[in-house]
Amino acid sequence: MRIPIYQIDAFTETPFGGNPAAVCPLENWLDDDLLQAIAAENNLSETAFYVAEGAGFHLRWFTPAVEVDLCGHATLATGHVILNHLMLLGREVAFETRSGTLLVRRNGKGLTMDFPAMPPGDTIEPTPELIAAMGLAPQTCRRIREVHGAPYLFFIYENEDQVAGLAPNFATLAANVIVTAPGRHVDFVSRFFAPMSGIDEDPVTGSAHCTLAPYWAERLGKADLVARQISARGGDVGCRVDGDRVILQGSCAFYMEGQIEVPD
Repeated sequence: MRIPIYQIDAFTETPFGGNPAAVCPLENWLDDDLLQAIAAENNLSETAFYVAEGAGFHLRWFTPAVEVDLCGHATLATGHVILNHLMLLGREVAFETRSGTLLVRRNGKGLTMDFPAMPPGDTIEPTPELIAAMGLAPQTCRRIREVHGAPYLFFIYENEDQVAGLAPNFATLAANVIVTAPGRHVDFVSRFFAPMSGIDEDPVTGSAHCTLAPYWAERLGKADLVARQISARGGDVGCRVDGDRVILQGSCAFYMEGQIEVPD
């Protein structure tokens, strides 16, 4: 059995930037163990699988270790594959997912995604172990939710240099952590560390901006925001907060098309 595979760099206009995602169109769903094995073999932060369903598609995302409930960059990459390689006349594609219906639309040279807003929750005091693992205490720590039985936290720092200089000890970091600060040339910068989901640092994380955008929109008093995730690869994300939704904008760069051969 052969499965098509595309590799797309998301949230960048040029290859070798942004966040690479694998996209695999399927005729029918395969066993979850096989999907997970393919994602592990790809060894990218996310592999997206989709199956045609009604007028749209059913979409799922896997890290090398687990299936996740929401992924922005792999959704952007999947929309790019469908709208720019398979359905060239289409303007919009709808995906049914664990996080509800997600829409991807053409927007000039790029794409926009309509995602749920997930503002950060209560302010909490980070544990000494967590601060030691991160290497620098934040100004503020807020809870988001539990992910795979581990805390998912939101660290706010004073400036961009502090975020850029973080070098967590992933062997002892028992949480997934979004870190953020005001940007020098953009509204805000961020990084995302997700060792509890099998990813030490995700290069550019669309889903994290579902939390980042509502926080910064409230703090800065504006709905339209320009963001940059300052990982080694780096990526640019446009954000607009619209009630309980976040509209994310980004570009994609095509890298590779091929086939996976798996046993029948």
